[in-house]
Amino acid sequence: MNIYVIMKRTFDTEEKISISGGAINEDGAEFIINPYDEYAIEEAITVRDEHGGEVTVLTVGTEEAEKELRTALAMGADKAVLINTEDDLEDGDQFSTAQILFEYLQDKDVDLILGGNVAIDSGSGQVGPRLAELLNISYVTTITELQINGEDVKITRDVEGDSEIIETKVPLLVTAQQGLNDPRYPSLPGIMKAKKKPLEELELDDLDIDEDDVEAKTKTIEVFLPPEKEAGRVLEGELDSQVKELVSLLREEAKVI
Repeated sequence: MNIYVIMKRTFDTEEKISISGGAINEDGAEFIINPYDEYAIEEAITVRDEHGGEVTVLTVGTEEAEKELRTALAMGADKAVLINTEDDLEDGDQFSTAQILFEYLQDKDVDLILGGNVAIDSGSGQVGPRLAELLNISYVTTITELQINGEDVKITRDVEGDSEIIETKVPLLVTAQQGLNDPRYPSLPGIMKAKKKPLEELELDDLDIDEDDVEAKTKTIEVFLPPEKEAGRVLEGELDSQVKELVSLLREEAKVI
């Protein structure tokens, strides 16, 4: 099987993030593989091991993403491709990313594409479905189980706290939800092998893409942190007095009634 994983390099949201000038300050920030994409990489490797084939991990971004691609190779992917937009595309969005990925994949023999359900930085969940629409293939989002038998595919997907069973066929794009698997940590032998695995770097010109054709359709005006939460207040005394105090606080301080 020809298996592709679309991966994003994201901020590590468990580390301290600072804002400067209405944007995230990248100096000193920690970057990681988008956690939902780790599920996609793990599942792609599992499918390859069961059915044969090759796993290629793709990302659109800057040369700094090579570190995350090498991590994916250390996990067990066979190849990696970086489409470097640093010199050609000042700002991109989900439209831009999907269009660029489409230009790369449109003449490839694709059986299965996997990606994360959402990216933890933007949370839009649009790139996978947009790419599938451009490629004119079926797609299923938020999957928690994937079973492949030849061209037939049986999928369990998460739907508002319940599950839905879907049957379809390859070629197919799916996006991974938490619970699909337990992503492996790169082993020392895997890290050593990853240094010798192919990592191809392309630019928009290599794909005959005019930057005007992939210009972002959206614009981020400002990024800001949520306001700090104030400590809560514990009401004491008899129940009747607590109720009266609560009503007074809601009316005079919170001004919600």
